[in-house]
Amino acid sequence: MSSDEDEDDTNDAADGEKEDEDDDDTAFEDNLLEKEFPPPLWHPVHDHFKRQCGEYKTPWAFSHQAIGNFRLVQRFERYCALDTHEGCVNTLHFNQCGDRLASGSDDLKIAVWDWAKKDPVLVYDSGHKRNVFQAKFMPNSGDTTLVSCARDGQVRVSELSSTGVCKATKRVAQHKAPAHKLGLEVDSPVIFMSCGEDAVVWNVDLREAKPAKALTVKQGAKKIPLYTIHINPSNKNEFAVGGRDKYLRIYDRRKLSENESEPPVRKYCPHHLMSDDNNVNITCSVYSYDGQEILVSYNDDEIYLFDNTHSDGSDYIHQYQGHRNNATVKGVNFYGARSEFVVSGSDCGNVFLWSKDTERIVQLMHGDVGGVVNCLEPHPTAPILATSGLDNDVKIWMPTAQDPVDIKNHKKTLQKNRLEREEERNREPSQLESQMFMFLLQHLRRSNRRQ
Repeated sequence: MSSDEDEDDTNDAADGEKEDEDDDDTAFEDNLLEKEFPPPLWHPVHDHFKRQCGEYKTPWAFSHQAIGNFRLVQRFERYCALDTHEGCVNTLHFNQCGDRLASGSDDLKIAVWDWAKKDPVLVYDSGHKRNVFQAKFMPNSGDTTLVSCARDGQVRVSELSSTGVCKATKRVAQHKAPAHKLGLEVDSPVIFMSCGEDAVVWNVDLREAKPAKALTVKQGAKKIPLYTIHINPSNKNEFAVGGRDKYLRIYDRRKLSENESEPPVRKYCPHHLMSDDNNVNITCSVYSYDGQEILVSYNDDEIYLFDNTHSDGSDYIHQYQGHRNNATVKGVNFYGARSEFVVSGSDCGNVFLWSKDTERIVQLMHGDVGGVVNCLEPHPTAPILATSGLDNDVKIWMPTAQDPVDIKNHKKTLQKNRLEREEERNREPSQLESQMFMFLLQHLRRSNRRQ
């Protein structure tokens, strides 16, 4: 055999090995894209006929059925961008009927939008001294009471008028560190909870002069800084908190005592993350519509679904992959009247939606020029989604696209997210801190240029 033939054989073998490596390198993405689509829950012709015949017992039953249909989710496209803030938009919240949307920003302002007209009906100074992290309409308040929390640790209440004026804003609680989230009772216009990086959970009753400290969350003697709190929509006595460790903790308000450090009634953590080697944090958790399930998003890891009816220490029942959650304290949410889908932002600037039951990615859309999507707010009664991130605006999404998305076209995005996560896990902590500093510096420079 000649040397040329030997060289050709060697090159062919090398090419074959490279193809095998490429195949192996995309095996993870191929597996994600091969997961099953959920069954269609809504059949337009049949369901319109049922509606005409009066088979839907409530006015919302027809729309709720439609919202949970993955074929509508696949046709999401951007309807508009709402632009009035001069900094990152960190929080979004629809009112109960869905005609108003509240947003809060690094510019210390809170806006109330008539989103359908693309206009703010009210923009006011929140009273906070640092970045507004969350702003929510209180239920059954006629949209006149809005509560907020921020990096300054303050929890504030704003009194709004129907004429588009903020009549007053005052502090009702104070954390000793940043306060990221508020937990609302489904039907109470006066009672809510807050959590902060000081590990404290406050009970706030707007009828009382002072808040009541519910507890200080600890693991042994160590305080756990908190990033998320959510009250069970079916049981107002139960709430979930998570933060700078791997455990989601479930508490019952009736069992809390004055020592402020009661153990949780249940703790959940993916079993493979329980080892001391896994230095993960919980950035957000949320109950499903009926409180039977809980979503938990982990920093630099996946999103996990737990069955809230299972016993203490049970493992997750589903996980959702393909996105990245590293650069910011990222949110997660359910989408659909019966929590049929999971929605999250990503460091790649995209919005991901998964089927809750099959784990299939059913939608992926570019949601942020700045590069990170943090907030995801489903409309309460219609197939509409609001999102925000490092950009100064709010995006509204509707199922108006002519053709459904083909997730296979985004295979490179999924692969890039995975490879970047693997690379970061192999870095030294000092390198990660340096990278985060550069990320924040670049964002500040972009903000200054906008101004």
